[in-house]
Amino acid sequence: MMAALLMERLSESLGSPEPAVRLILSILIGYPCALVYRRFFFHQSATIVHLFHTLSGLALAAFNFGSQLCHSAVCIFVQFLMLRLMGRTVTAVLSSFIFQMVYLLAGYYYTSTEEYDIKWTMPHCVLTLKLIGLSLDYYDGGKEPSKLSAEQVKGALPFVPSLLEVYGFSYFYGGFLVGPQFTLRSYMRLVAGELTDCPGKPPNSVVPAMTRFALGVLCLVIYTIFSPHYPDSYFLTDEYEAQPFWYRCVFILLWAKIILYKYVSCWVIAEGVCILSGLGYNGVSEDGMHQWNACANMKVWLYETTPLFTGTIASFNINTNAWAARHVFKRLKFLGNKIVSQLATLLFLTIWHGLHSGYLLCFSMEFIIVTVERQAQALVRDSPTLSKLANSPLYPVIYVVQQFIHWLFMGYPLVPFCLFTYDKWLKVYSSVYFCGHLFFLVAFLIMPYVRKALVPKKDEGEKKQD
Repeated sequence: MMAALLMERLSESLGSPEPAVRLILSILIGYPCALVYRRFFFHQSATIVHLFHTLSGLALAAFNFGSQLCHSAVCIFVQFLMLRLMGRTVTAVLSSFIFQMVYLLAGYYYTSTEEYDIKWTMPHCVLTLKLIGLSLDYYDGGKEPSKLSAEQVKGALPFVPSLLEVYGFSYFYGGFLVGPQFTLRSYMRLVAGELTDCPGKPPNSVVPAMTRFALGVLCLVIYTIFSPHYPDSYFLTDEYEAQPFWYRCVFILLWAKIILYKYVSCWVIAEGVCILSGLGYNGVSEDGMHQWNACANMKVWLYETTPLFTGTIASFNINTNAWAARHVFKRLKFLGNKIVSQLATLLFLTIWHGLHSGYLLCFSMEFIIVTVERQAQALVRDSPTLSKLANSPLYPVIYVVQQFIHWLFMGYPLVPFCLFTYDKWLKVYSSVYFCGHLFFLVAFLIMPYVRKALVPKKDEGEKKQD
């Protein structure tokens, strides 16, 4: 009772919803958990370490979601039974995929509201990918290494995991709430004390962990200060609709830039926990430096500076994108069509995020934007005039214009992603005259003609050489 009262007062003083405060505190608690692991459990048996990770993760789940932690516990147990009873079979993989996704979607359906709520389905979507990935890695473990890709070899499980190993892997405090994604093989290496830069001793990872912690806190401060000035609800007001067109567009740009710091801060702080424990260790680079980016979910510098949509995608939620590429996109290679595989991957991510129409619109818009951008990049590369212009002293001006377009139309698909329902995002898109759809539709339609005008035709000799 006293703890609940303290949490209520803390959330009131911070001006944030209590579930959000609990979530941030839980991510931060990962740091003392990692320190306890380094000090008291690094040299303990694997069973003791699994128990520590399981109990600490369950405590965080109970702190945030109370008795609803039963959902994660049940899904983990069912996944373990599937591995044991069905073996390394396609049936096991399909059963795992169907059960975990249906459970998640049922959770979305029964807890759905028209607002973004922090509830048990939030960490459960992370857990769903982790458990589906576990079934695929276990299936790969029964194949010859020569038949697997390098990524699959790293994750493939040649052994049958125990129930305690699966629970420790699933509830590990560094990745249970907001990610990142990692394999059971990586987790087992952590438990065995192999993920360290000094064999037999805890890793020298305090400085890199604190660096990520400080960066994450900085992003959190930026979000906390500026987000009240850019609320989602403002889009639906008469005041927003009465503003000039340019103002409405600029508001979308600034709103998107601020709102995304909510995700950036959580991921970077959680990455620091993984680095401190050792899970973030990624071996030695070519120049002999120890790397701590195995659990990196954000490339913050690239995120802040890239003028490309593909650059932002490559810098944002890295582990989830890598999971989707490894377990969905690349496994659909048998379709023989990259575009179909890409569409199927985006459809999976759409459904995984939730049942609202806004998710479908967001990811379909992402596909259109990326397609047009790649065509534009090829045009600049192949056109001597545009290549010369891109390398001219005018590039800083071009960069500023390109960056404005980039952030404006990065914010544009986020409107339905954050507003969820048809009536809300349609109202906002109507107020800006569907400018994003029109811009990229026109760009897509005229690109062949621009290419024809600016890319010189090859002579016959060059064609024969090609």
